[in-house]
Amino acid sequence: MSRFAPLPDPPYWAVIFTAQRTAQDDGGYGAMADAIAKRALEQPGCIGMETTRDEDGLGITVSYWESEESLLAWKADAKHLVAQQLGKERWYSHYTLRVAKIERHYDGPEGR
Repeated sequence: MSRFAPLPDPPYWAVIFTAQRTAQDDGGYGAMADAIAKRALEQPGCIGMETTRDEDGLGITVSYWESEESLLAWKADAKHLVAQQLGKERWYSHYTLRVAKIERHYDGPEGR
């Protein structure tokens, strides 16, 4: 299974979420992260997702969307809002969210 999202020809949108986990683990983070990722992939307009986390708790998740409207609908999803609040209160010591419109992309190593 590839860890790369299957992306269409541009344009499309990317939401880049970089977060530092807190040292505290109340046991609910993994289950919530899995449930929210699955839910995001089921949303209309979600193209795919790529995610990684290092041993020090820094994680980066990039989700890809067909349109700005579809990613804004995901931002307002009720279960996603609960996960966002729990992240702020319990799971993240810091996070950064970036939204970008992808105009072109290349694959490699052949540089297509």
